[in-house]
Amino acid sequence: MKNKFGVDSFIWTESFSKKDLWIIPKAKELGFEVIDFAISNPFTFPVEKVKAELERVGIDCVCTTTLTPETNPISPDAEIRAAGVKAMKKCVDICNELGAPILGGVNYAGWGYLTKKPRTEEEWNWGVECMREVAEYAKQTGDVTICVECVNRFETHFLNIAEDAVAFCKDVGTGNVKVHLDCFHMIREEKSFAGAVKTCGKEYLGYIHVNENDRGIPGTGLVPFKEFFNALVEIGYDGPLVIESFDPSFEELSGNCAIWRKLADTGEELAIEGLKNLKAIAAEI
Repeated sequence: MKNKFGVDSFIWTESFSKKDLWIIPKAKELGFEVIDFAISNPFTFPVEKVKAELERVGIDCVCTTTLTPETNPISPDAEIRAAGVKAMKKCVDICNELGAPILGGVNYAGWGYLTKKPRTEEEWNWGVECMREVAEYAKQTGDVTICVECVNRFETHFLNIAEDAVAFCKDVGTGNVKVHLDCFHMIREEKSFAGAVKTCGKEYLGYIHVNENDRGIPGTGLVPFKEFFNALVEIGYDGPLVIESFDPSFEELSGNCAIWRKLADTGEELAIEGLKNLKAIAAEI
């Protein structure tokens, strides 16, 4: 496997700001080739300073974002849907400025927004309409691919599995919307890791988070990484493989993600050990 391994800024910080610029050289120092900027608020993200530091250090980047109840494209409130489109367009602007080819994450609905009912046709249409506007904006302004992350049933009722995410991409129909798979969520929702990869195929698989089933150190749990990596090679996925987890000391993120115990002494240790484990597995593929 020749894919680049990356690390998410969530390993070190809950909300990336100019005080966190040191993360960029640290990621490279630890052996990562890509950094994923988790953009919590696109309107306060220090894009110019980040761009300068990326150029100084020499490391690739991608971006992810998580929409909120106030920027929710599947809300019954048209103003909230419009706010979601506005936030996503700002994220596209950031990607264009940084040269980030991917905008992943829960970017199609408010993260944690649950109606306690299955997804409706009306919600689907709202989501498709909003994403189409953002995707067309991305095509007009640059070359960013928007990747929709399937997450587990406790975090959204909208996109939980690869099959639904591919259908969403097809309905948006702009050609620059693909699927973001995350092993942590897949182990709860998919029937098969290889099956999910093949459902996406090279055409629709755009981005991957290589997380363990408990969000702990990748390669120490239940995720069948060998099966997963073999399937990625089979379809010709050549994008990055990024470790995303959280420092145990984070209060808001750990609470939102239900992390109640230490999975490693620090987020950095999790990233270092995970990279070592995943590289060893990839070397055998």
